[in-house]
Formats: sequence, C-alpha cells, structure tokens
Amino acid sequence: MSWFWLSLVALLCWSGSDLFSKIGCREQSDKTAHLKMVLAVGVVMGIHAAIEVFVQGVQIDLHTIWVYLPVSLLYIFSMMLGYLGLRYIELSVSSPICNSSGALVAILTLATAGLGSISALQLGATALVCVGVVGLGFVDMHEDDEARAARQSLSNYKYAKSLVALLLPVLYCVLDAAGTFADSLVLETLNEDSANVAYELTFLAAGAVCLVILLARKEKFTLPQEGPKYIGACFETAGQLAYIYAIADSKHVALSAPIISGYCLASVIWGRIFLKEKLSWKHYAMIALAVAGIILLGLSDGLTGDV
Repeated sequence: MSWFWLSLVALLCWSGSDLFSKIGCREQSDKTAHLKMVLAVGVVMGIHAAIEVFVQGVQIDLHTIWVYLPVSLLYIFSMMLGYLGLRYIELSVSSPICNSSGALVAILTLATAGLGSISALQLGATALVCVGVVGLGFVDMHEDDEARAARQSLSNYKYAKSLVALLLPVLYCVLDAAGTFADSLVLETLNEDSANVAYELTFLAAGAVCLVILLARKEKFTLPQEGPKYIGACFETAGQLAYIYAIADSKHVALSAPIISGYCLASVIWGRIFLKEKLSWKHYAMIALAVAGIILLGLSDGLTGDV
C-alpha cells in the first residue's frame, strides 16, 4: 500500500480517535480523565503488540525499545497533554491547533533537506494542506465571543477562552512535530514493525504508571465514561499502525505528514455532526483548501504508482 493511502487511513482512524477521546475526556468534573485515556490506549496497544510478537512473529528487543524511546516519549507526552486539553476546549478548536504539527514537520523537513525531488505541484499541494490546517486553527483562535457562543448554542458543553486551554494544544503541536521529524530519521535504521511494537510497549508501560496513580487516588471506573475511551484507543492504535508505515517512506515525509495532520479537518466535521459544534463559512473554506491539497498530493505522485 502506498504512502498516500496509508496516510489517508491514518487520517480517518485518528479523526475517529479524536471524536471518542473527546467524548471520554470532556467531563470537567473528572480530573483524571487524561490519565484514564492514556491507560486505555496503553491497554489496547499492549494487546496489539502481543499479537504482533506472538502471532505475526515481529522481532523486538531492548535495543529497539531503547533507540525508539525518545520518539515514543515525545508522542506519549504530547498525547497526554492533548487529552488533558479536551477537558477545557472544543474538539473543533483543539484538533486544528494540535495538528498544525504536520505543517511544522513539512517546513522543518524542507529546511533541513531541501526540496529534493519534490515537484512544484507537490510543493503547492503541501502548501494548501498547511494553509488549511493552520488557517483553521487561526479562525478558531480569533473567533469573537458572540460567534463562539452561537457555535456552542446546540451543545451541552460550554467553554470559555483561557490561556491554559490554548497552551495545551500548542504544546501538543510542538512535541508531536518533534516526534514526527525524529520518527522519519529513526525509522531509517529500524524495522517499521519492530519500531511500532516498541512504541506500543512503551505506551503500555505509561498506561501501567497511570493505573498505579489512579488506584492510589481510589478513582472509580464506569462503563459510560470508559467505553468511549477504549473505542478511541482502538482507532488510535489502527491509525498508528498506518502512520508508521506512511512516515517510514522518508522520501515522502514532507508530503505524508501534512496529509496525516489533516485528520483534524475530519475531526471538525465529526464534532459538528456528533457533538453539535457549529462551523462558520471560514471553517469550511479552510477545510476545502486542505482537502484540495490532499487530492493534489495523491494525483501528483500517482495513486497506483510504486511509491
């Protein structure tokens, strides 16, 4: 499967993860929802890692886990901050800000490696995706209070602007961009399957730490609150599997990263449909730009080619 189709699979799965993670973490009364979300993802990823090792025969050792550890930690810490932010901010605001990381990766890659074999069409398409993603976050961040109140009128959850609410997804963006860029370099020396298992086992360890903290706090677990978290964790794990193969194609990392970061656009749509988060024409304009860029990226490299 090409880098383009893998990127689209990651986009769809991670947007689903966004939706269910938001449902599982949005209760402001649950101060440990982000830790429970990390636990859920750790459990699902641990199960998948076991299948990969004992059924699929993927090789894993301490050296691989150690080499991939910095990348794993960057992703895990960024995701924990993202889950925490979901308590304070709407999905349609948080997701675009978080996933501007793809634009940062593209810029960082081009700055360090140059244009290389990227064509003018591909460069323009990448720019469209980046403008769409960053622009969507800009629209949300600069929305006035009246427009925000109107958008939230159909929702049962009300959020006010705050520095913490905006800072958390921004920190996610920076850490995730660093992880993605490091990932593309580390995967040049590691097997993709082994690296993915190393990441999943590290996430399992992080989940175990969260479980200890939750048990020490005598936190309660209920199916209505935990169910969406585990559905989101399943989407997260499937998206991660597609992502790691897409990003392993280092020749196209400056193209695949913006596509994958576009999953925030789908998240905004899911937020409108399922969470009743109203969108303005400006939101839809930014979504249209990014979707056009994604289509052009696929066509420019040949959807049925050997990439």
